[in-house]
Amino acid sequence: VQLVESGGGLVQAGGSLRLSCAASGSIFSINAMRWYRQAPGKQRELVADITSGGITNYADSVKGRFTISRDNAKEMVYLQMNSLKPEDTAVYYCNAEIRRTPVNIFRDYWGQGTQVTVSS
Repeated sequence: VQLVESGGGLVQAGGSLRLSCAASGSIFSINAMRWYRQAPGKQRELVADITSGGITNYADSVKGRFTISRDNAKEMVYLQMNSLKPEDTAVYYCNAEIRRTPVNIFRDYWGQGTQVTVSS
């Protein structure tokens, strides 16, 4: 199983970016999908998550600016980031709870990360 993020880059403050994460490989089902981020010298933090049924949750720092969504048929999760601030600069990681077969338990998988840099 692999998670591959895309869509990061350099953007000016106030701009927007859309991150995508595609899951591939031997997948029976996906439970929650999440976006984390890690800025230099800081701990990795949860940005947003979404259940298989579409219930979402956001960190206070991004509420009203970021939107998480998913396409269950395509096994993808997205993060639309608007009104970006310099403090949003970080490596963004995709995370998903995946079960590979009907008898497996769910386990966490991570992407390699994509850099988001917001200039002031």
